[in-house]
Amino acid sequence: MEWLSRIVGGWTPSAATQRRVGVAAVVAQIGVALGGAVVRVTGSGLGCPTWPECAPGSLLPVSDPALGQAHQWIEFGNRLLGVAVGLVGALALLVALLTRPRRRRFLLLAMTMPLGVVAQAVIGGFTVLMELEWWTVALHFVPSPVLVWCAVLLARAAGEQDGPARPRIPRPLRAMLVVMTVALAGTLVTGTLVTGAGPHAGDADTPRLDLPVAALTQLHSDVLFVFLGLVVALGFALRAAGAVRTLWRRYWLLVAAVLLQGALGAVQYWLGVPVVLAALHVLGAMLTVAAMAGLWAAREERDPLPVAAASDTSTTSPSRTRRDESGDHAPAPSLPLSG
Repeated sequence: MEWLSRIVGGWTPSAATQRRVGVAAVVAQIGVALGGAVVRVTGSGLGCPTWPECAPGSLLPVSDPALGQAHQWIEFGNRLLGVAVGLVGALALLVALLTRPRRRRFLLLAMTMPLGVVAQAVIGGFTVLMELEWWTVALHFVPSPVLVWCAVLLARAAGEQDGPARPRIPRPLRAMLVVMTVALAGTLVTGTLVTGAGPHAGDADTPRLDLPVAALTQLHSDVLFVFLGLVVALGFALRAAGAVRTLWRRYWLLVAAVLLQGALGAVQYWLGVPVVLAALHVLGAMLTVAAMAGLWAAREERDPLPVAAASDTSTTSPSRTRRDESGDHAPAPSLPLSG
């Protein structure tokens, strides 16, 4: 890839640039998940009945009274949003390839962004061709939280070296985070079952999952309460372990996201799953995943990048770093990089 470096004149993206691209990837992945939810709750899933074309013989929506012009443009807009997310993913990979010294972990995380977009495009096309069978819609959703998780880790890795990680919390608490992640995954999966049996199929004529919505909602709620109980228990464990401020900040962000998501879920169920709340519930799910990923990333630390990797140049000399009172690595005052 030296030819690529020559094209850009040997420019190396700064740690701040790397972090901005990582944050853009988080926003893009959350945004495309929300866009998919809007398509589903508005019944626009077959607004573009073919793939990769929107209508037979045309990449753009065409006038068709049967499909509905609004449905066509909502679905087409979501496809354009997918293209924008692909461009952000490609930019993340480009930045990782240009970074010097090249860091394997940062590069691998950056690669998940464009690869995830390709996978989502293929699954999305399959979903349309299967005329929105409920299990294909669920399958189309599942990669989104995974990609949000990877994007959060990418943003965190922007300011870190590849060296071995040092744990910030004892082993039992790290194991607890693993259990919490499994519980969160269970909450998301059971949520797709509720969606599969619920009223928002993406198209009025799509067959639904033939199971009682009330029973599936109860299952989804039960798994959510398990996750919520683990979140509360983790708070007491972090206090006993004397966790650093960074961990506490990530923890309270997770608590806020979980409480907001639980409140949204309860209200939308009581009100009969209105369209706006159903879409916001998907947004809340993605924010919860992002908060959990942030807490996961904060469970350990690595050395921050030296000055040479922190600057938009490849000729700067490294410098020492110091620790702040929170226990995080922070750069010397003259550096433009935050650890």
